[in-house]
Amino acid sequence: MYFKDRADAGKKLSKALEKYRNKDAVIYALPRGGVILGKEISKQLGLPLDLIITRKIGHPFQHEYAICAIAEDGEMICNESEKRLIQKKWLEKEMLNERNEAKRRREIYRGGRKPQSAKGKIAIIVDDGVATGLTMELAVLEIKKDRPKMLIVAVPVIPKDTAEKFKKEIDELVALDIPEDYLGSVGSYYQEFAQVSDSEVVEILKSQK
Repeated sequence: MYFKDRADAGKKLSKALEKYRNKDAVIYALPRGGVILGKEISKQLGLPLDLIITRKIGHPFQHEYAICAIAEDGEMICNESEKRLIQKKWLEKEMLNERNEAKRRREIYRGGRKPQSAKGKIAIIVDDGVATGLTMELAVLEIKKDRPKMLIVAVPVIPKDTAEKFKKEIDELVALDIPEDYLGSVGSYYQEFAQVSDSEVVEILKSQK
């Protein structure tokens, strides 16, 4: 399945999430791309939109390929077989850089607004797609700390093997396409996949007031 752009994917995901319309639920989008989808789902289903910020640490020779993911609080998960092949000093520097970037995004995007608590609620984590799954896996772990009543991951596309793994960690996976032969990158499933700017994310979150 291919999508025109992120807004199109968000509208299609909204239909797949229809049963959660006006429920006691919160949409948690991964910036930046996931926020475009989150906006559409929030609007269509009448649910509040917030962020869950995790950062990918890409391979030094192939940045799009994630070897680790780190959160604002320093929690990190890695592909251990890849991690063992990476220089420790390089990884430590990247960890610091990406953790700082996560904090920077939180400050800019939220503008001092308090985060939406997931405690006792239905938490729906949204992104524009999943490749290795590390950033989404860490997002799941971060939301679980808040003890939601139910945890859902909603994405347009996710590789079949990654999908099977996620199904064991969450209450529900809502995915529009689960290919066995994954094309290698999320952008391959979109006709338009332009980079989303900080200002776009800020404007979307401001409109949620």
